[in-house]
Amino acid sequence: MAEADFYQPVKQRLEELFALKGRPFCLEITAGRGLSEKLKAKIPDGREIVFTFLKKRPDLFGFVEGAYSCDLITVEIKERIEKLDDIYQAKLYKEVFGARYGFFVTAEPVPEEVKRLCRMSVNILWSAADSIYGFLALGQFDRGQGDFVDWFEKNPFEQESYWK
Repeated sequence: MAEADFYQPVKQRLEELFALKGRPFCLEITAGRGLSEKLKAKIPDGREIVFTFLKKRPDLFGFVEGAYSCDLITVEIKERIEKLDDIYQAKLYKEVFGARYGFFVTAEPVPEEVKRLCRMSVNILWSAADSIYGFLALGQFDRGQGDFVDWFEKNPFEQESYWK
């Protein structure tokens, strides 16, 4: 199954999960298409320089409206984690856009070796700007169920500190 076959079902489920948080949001498929004008308008001043250097874009990109700010969402989707660079690609998107919410979604389970490495070297998933409110979550998505069946390290939608 091609990676692109997961874009719409992952987008749909993430939209359902974000809707449960009760704040306005927007999430679009941006792989191959680029960012819509609506999304570009949400990128903070000064960060638009990223378009000069970034030849690829996150598979999904969006934002969540907050009381005082707009928080960006980046989502990278792969069939499986084949190398550490896959995770760093997701982290790159999160960091260069200054996104609060980062997701790396796979169709297959996160390998135990990757879990151990991420526990041992926390900087793989965390960025200096994350504080207690931002994250890069690894999620396994089952297309047959249309849902996430596993998260590493925790389900971000169940961590209330992320949604303040």
